[in-house]
Amino acid sequence: MTSATEEHAEEDEKPDTPRRRRWRRIRRIGYWTVGTLVGVPLIAFWVAYLVLDVRSPQEVLAGLDKTVVLDYADGSELLKVVPADGDRTFVPYTQVPAKLRDAIIATEDPTFWDNEGFDPTGIGRAFLTGVGGGSGITQQYIKKSTGDDDATIGRKFAELVLATKITQEQSKEQIFESYVNIISFGRGTFGPAAAMNAYFGKKLDDSITWSEAAFLAGMIQSPSVHDPAASGDAHAARRWQYVHDKLVTRGYVRSGEPMAYPGAEVQSPSDTRAGRLSYDEFHVKQQVLAELERDGFPLGRLQQGNMTVETTLDRGLQDAARKTLQDRLKGEPKEFRGAVVAVDPRTGAVRAYQGGDQGVRDYASTAHAAGSAFYPFTLAAALRRGYGPDVPVPAPEEQEFLGEKFKYPAVCGPKCTPRVAMQAHADGPFVALAKKLGPDALSDAARQAGIPETVDGTPTMRERDGYLIGAGIAIGRYPLRPLDMVGAYATFAADGQRTTPHLVARVRDESGAVVWEHTDTPRPAFDENGDESRRIAQEVTGTLTAGGSAALRTGEAEHGNSPDFQDAWAVGYTPQLAAAVWIGSDDDRRLVDTSGAKLTGDVVPADVWRGFMAAAHQGQPVPVVRPPR
Repeated sequence: MTSATEEHAEEDEKPDTPRRRRWRRIRRIGYWTVGTLVGVPLIAFWVAYLVLDVRSPQEVLAGLDKTVVLDYADGSELLKVVPADGDRTFVPYTQVPAKLRDAIIATEDPTFWDNEGFDPTGIGRAFLTGVGGGSGITQQYIKKSTGDDDATIGRKFAELVLATKITQEQSKEQIFESYVNIISFGRGTFGPAAAMNAYFGKKLDDSITWSEAAFLAGMIQSPSVHDPAASGDAHAARRWQYVHDKLVTRGYVRSGEPMAYPGAEVQSPSDTRAGRLSYDEFHVKQQVLAELERDGFPLGRLQQGNMTVETTLDRGLQDAARKTLQDRLKGEPKEFRGAVVAVDPRTGAVRAYQGGDQGVRDYASTAHAAGSAFYPFTLAAALRRGYGPDVPVPAPEEQEFLGEKFKYPAVCGPKCTPRVAMQAHADGPFVALAKKLGPDALSDAARQAGIPETVDGTPTMRERDGYLIGAGIAIGRYPLRPLDMVGAYATFAADGQRTTPHLVARVRDESGAVVWEHTDTPRPAFDENGDESRRIAQEVTGTLTAGGSAALRTGEAEHGNSPDFQDAWAVGYTPQLAAAVWIGSDDDRRLVDTSGAKLTGDVVPADVWRGFMAAAHQGQPVPVVRPPR
């Protein structure tokens, strides 16, 4: 019998054929490949583990305590965003109420107590779908403590290394304590104690309710967006409901346990407004921070980097908008509210943003019924379908459209043209055009001009189901924001070239270097053919100028089915500047001015618009608005 040793010896004595050499080479390559794929990452991970470190929360808090400066377009200072006194109070883990702790974990990292610093499932889902973030509480702490939020492989690798290291070195309680004390809850606050005081005017203790805990946990993801003072209670309530559902799904709260959105309990941010700003400055700050957050620069990143934000606002125009609105509303009924927004049609840069000074509600970014100020979009839709501005439109006094009856007197005759109807404020012809074209055509034209598809996730120019377009579009019943209205009118001013309204021009680091800059290339709005888009815009402009050098449309929105009005507008433009003025109230009500006449766009809004545009154009001619009806 031949032994195994003898067999191997015989194998070695076989001729060294090319085939045997090839297989040896393939095996060596395989061994090296496997070793490289496994060994190199392990070595890199180990080296990074030894070299990288995580700062303590106290060090991070000290680093975050920096002022963010917002400048006007000319470089002069607009305002400062500074943490309010007491906004960085450190809260030990044992003093974080269990309800708030559970709400945060349920929303931000449900596997926190069990994972090794990161959730592989969440990371995989984010990698495959491009949504969901994939970062748990430990990783979020790493990002906040390092100030590095760039979407790079190197940053993500370092984040995973540090998340693993901190999990090995610290308890979960310590990690949560560090995390909850450096995150921003909005309104210039860092940590749960400051947040509880800012939103509810209370000390942080075990008396916190599940509803309050869900509200605060909901602020963490995007505090500049989810604050009801910035986006309204409807948006904040949707965010609160999301957290509530997570608490129920993950077993922290029983499905039948009574909870309600605590909107009535949320305090005014006046005491926590950074830098003790006036209300109109506060609106600018909130709008700028929300815009920067969408562009990847949340407040925490700005503060960590000691950054300066250069806005698009013009100091002179901002002052003119404030003064003109305040002066005109003096003596009018106390329920009157107003907003002024001005945009450069060529670039979309917002030159003036006045959301009102009566409270925390920002009327420039609050949607109001557009009323007859919507008619230029109806005309644009008609021009796209081949109708001309001087072609008569039969408009009987009573019309039925999508099951709804409209009754308007024939102000300019039975066959009034769109041009004459626009100047005479004749509503019937535009309802007739809407009936001929259909609601989708009107909606499409408005969107092509610049009205966004959604605002805070809610579709615009739609019924409550988010899909259907009702007959109300014919008379501007759907609410639109002044910021969006002026952006869409600016498309007409720019001869059919559309841009996106924005308040941020660029962001600079502490050395003055530009780290981010807004870019937006104008593009044809109404047709891919630039000449056709220009024709449509110019023909709309021709119906709004009435022979003057600037275009203006005044309009109003009906109060229900009554002959009275609840919202009034003056929106117009020159080639250099587009401006929108809205006047209304906090709720839907019939409005009359100080003379007892019902509110129309021709009076208070038009006065504000003329005054502002006269200041903006330094004596250049602006259109004369026809006498009040």
